[in-house]
Amino acid sequence: MRDDANTDRPTPEPPPSLEESLRRVGKSGKDGFASAVATARALRMLMVADFALARGALARAMVWLSVAAVFGVSSWLLLMGALIALLQRVVGLSWLSSLSVAAGLSLAITALGVWRTLHYFEFTRMEATRRQLKAMGFGEEEEAAEPDMPTAPTPAPLAEGADR
Repeated sequence: MRDDANTDRPTPEPPPSLEESLRRVGKSGKDGFASAVATARALRMLMVADFALARGALARAMVWLSVAAVFGVSSWLLLMGALIALLQRVVGLSWLSSLSVAAGLSLAITALGVWRTLHYFEFTRMEATRRQLKAMGFGEEEEAAEPDMPTAPTPAPLAEGADR
């Protein structure tokens, strides 16, 4: 029975020669490199298209932001005029008091807006990216070139035999 089982199996091919193996490995390396280059080109095309889309979207967003700002300001002015008239006629405040209340409300909302804007501008510093680049060894020369950045003082070394 063993003789029949051995005859049914195809005989394995002999292993390729060293030269043929090197040729196959070289071809696989070239194919892998060509694939990496094609992937890099596709990624570059994707990035270029994405930046173009973002640039166009930013321009449209700025136009609509301007429209919103114009109508928002005009609405705010009308609302403050109505508040002043209401405070002057219904509550009985003087014109100066009514204008002061409206100005105080506007200043409070302005201060809130400035505070939140400064908070969100902190995210534009890209601290996490800077930390990652520094961990990879990039950007160390740029930090040395920025003398206006405050640095923590270095502690003085302890003297030998000093009591702790």
